[in-house]
Amino acid sequence: MYCFQIIFLINQSDIVTILTVVLIFFGILLFLGVRKSYKLKKENDRLNEVKDLEIDENKPYQDFTEGHMYQDHSPKNKE
Repeated sequence: MYCFQIIFLINQSDIVTILTVVLIFFGILLFLGVRKSYKLKKENDRLNEVKDLEIDENKPYQDFTEGHMYQDHSPKNKE
């Protein structure tokens, strides 16, 4: 019997207010997600257009261990 008395303490306007706040919160999250998705797509399209970042498969292999950080252990010096 006590449980039913608590349910009647909540007014219809309180329910509408709570639902409005929840709707606004999820609406903002949806808007931010769509905006971020649009920005990521735009950035992806821009990066796809850049020709400098493409890897040339016909380019011969270049040994990167000839630098000072690798103490010059390249096969050229072992002859």
